[in-house]
Amino acid sequence: MKQLKNTLLISLFLTTFFSFSLHSQDKYEFNTVVDLETSTVKSQGRSGTCWCYATTSFLETELIRMGKQEYDLSEMFVVHNAYLKKGKDYIRYHGNNNFGQGGQAHDATREIKQHGIVPESAYSGLQYGSEVHNHYEMASVLKAFVDDLADNRKLSPVWHKAYSAILEAYLGELPEKFEYEGKNYTPKEFQNMLGINMDNYIELTSYTHHDYYKSFILEIPDNWSHDPYYNLPLEDLMDVMENSIKEGYSIIWDGDVSSKGFSHGDGVAVVPEDLDTDFKTHPVEEKTITPEMRQNLFNNFTTTDDHLMHLTGISVDQNGTRYYKTKNSWSADSNDYDGFLFMSDPFMKLNTVAIMVHKDAIPEEIAKKLGIQ
Repeated sequence: MKQLKNTLLISLFLTTFFSFSLHSQDKYEFNTVVDLETSTVKSQGRSGTCWCYATTSFLETELIRMGKQEYDLSEMFVVHNAYLKKGKDYIRYHGNNNFGQGGQAHDATREIKQHGIVPESAYSGLQYGSEVHNHYEMASVLKAFVDDLADNRKLSPVWHKAYSAILEAYLGELPEKFEYEGKNYTPKEFQNMLGINMDNYIELTSYTHHDYYKSFILEIPDNWSHDPYYNLPLEDLMDVMENSIKEGYSIIWDGDVSSKGFSHGDGVAVVPEDLDTDFKTHPVEEKTITPEMRQNLFNNFTTTDDHLMHLTGISVDQNGTRYYKTKNSWSADSNDYDGFLFMSDPFMKLNTVAIMVHKDAIPEEIAKKLGIQ
């Protein structure tokens, strides 16, 4: 009888153990907490313009939040205008400024504020016999041109016309007027019709090498226009993100996607405690992230701002871990989640470089500390 009892106990233990092991190995189950309505997923193709795709997706989603129809805004209209400013700034700094395909969310909002915006139907930026964007040749030609100019002792007064001609050859001439749904607009008139105020959007970050609740010029190469960001403690930054989504405001996310825990193809981004675990198929234990850990990775260039995406929701997995539903710009057929992925709380804490939000999405007590009205 004793032997039978021991056999039963062992059997029960093994059943419980394997049941727990199998449960811990279950595939990801993402249960929706908030899922904001957004526009369709686009593809940036072979271009380094994620900053513009994230921002136009954000603005398209803002229009939906404001009760307007879904619009397809032209990324390349913004990219073209940003290159015009980038070229002038590069020459002003005698070649001692960043010049490349990258940028930040404020580059898009600045150019839209100054030049307006147009729909995709009015300006696709595809002038070279391709259905997808490929900017590597254009970027190489532009860089060679401005580098040569930066070495000149004296510039001609028409250099910018030649520079503009390169952009027009690859992207097309910027429209001064266009027709949309039976009405004629200039880019500024179209922006005014949409009713988006670019002054409503601000950028936030969290690093210990500057004072909290103050602004500073974030030292990243793609901040080529040297814009300031508000600096928050890490927990405040996370509170802003959670509050924003729950209040119906989406977020532009700027961060690092180079770590092993990021897998867009599998639709997940996590910070595994054990890098040898199969995080791509099922939830795993993740590291506890501290501000000091963030700062160290930023200081040693492990964390860089290599990608911008668009946060549109919050989900939890079967173990209760929270994830931000993230709209990428690598096309809708790039994974099994229709081009979206789920980035865990630890991943966000560790790899977020900065965010852009509507100022009304910031909790009142945090906005007050920042002096934001």
